[in-house]
Amino acid sequence: MCTTTSVEIWTWPELRAAQSRRAIEQRVRAGELRRIRRGVYASPDACGPAISAAEHGGSVACETAARHLGLWVLDEPGLHVWMRSDRHHRTSKCEDCDCTRHWDAGPSTRAFDLPSTPRILLQIFRCRGGEAFFVALESARRLGLISRRGLRWLRSVIGRVGRDLIDFSRADADSGLESLVRLRLREYGWDVRTQVSIVGTGQVDLLIDGWLIIEADGKENHDGSSPRHRDLVRDANSAAWGHVSLRFDYALIVHDWDLAERAIVSTMRLRPVERAFGA
Repeated sequence: MCTTTSVEIWTWPELRAAQSRRAIEQRVRAGELRRIRRGVYASPDACGPAISAAEHGGSVACETAARHLGLWVLDEPGLHVWMRSDRHHRTSKCEDCDCTRHWDAGPSTRAFDLPSTPRILLQIFRCRGGEAFFVALESARRLGLISRRGLRWLRSVIGRVGRDLIDFSRADADSGLESLVRLRLREYGWDVRTQVSIVGTGQVDLLIDGWLIIEADGKENHDGSSPRHRDLVRDANSAAWGHVSLRFDYALIVHDWDLAERAIVSTMRLRPVERAFGA
């Protein structure tokens, strides 16, 4: 995860502004700099997507840039590159990759700086749609990577649908799966809270109307028997305190939501009447 909008890639003029030609050549021979195209150099630690974008003449953009910053994103469909009219770049279509180019204008102090976090989110909204935007936005808010000023700018340029998603967003979701579930359940009008502490159970991912617990297990979770036993104990404790638990993994939430949604709706129909009406 990189929490800066800079990457370890420089143009020749940027390097020459800080050191001599001879020093640059020595660094190249020593392996401290890598020439990735004419007039463009990278450190040995520069990440692969940033180098690929620089080979195109741009910076990583959209979900590629969001992932570079550590934001939660949906399945990434290849390389996204931020192109700017004042940069040298390939003008012909790439034949050896599935890159997506973003030509929106924006300020930058260096040739290969990333877009700002608000601009990255705007690119995601325009390119990948509302759900991808929403989960990345809540991730940015959770990590403190977008300021109030950034949110105001984003609201001013994104349009009515985007503004509605911004207003609905919060900073308490621990993962994009929680954000996605809360957004998709919005139409039902339930009280859906994330990262709720429940007596006897502990912290749960989502709680619907104070009764139904939803646990969203990410991609990294979990194949071992010990975590599985821990989850069963948590579910049993939840039931002992009058709650019902449903547990979904990444594939169910992202790729088989119809089934997950039917399970949630059917379970909510079974809730006690006093719970349903807040008594």
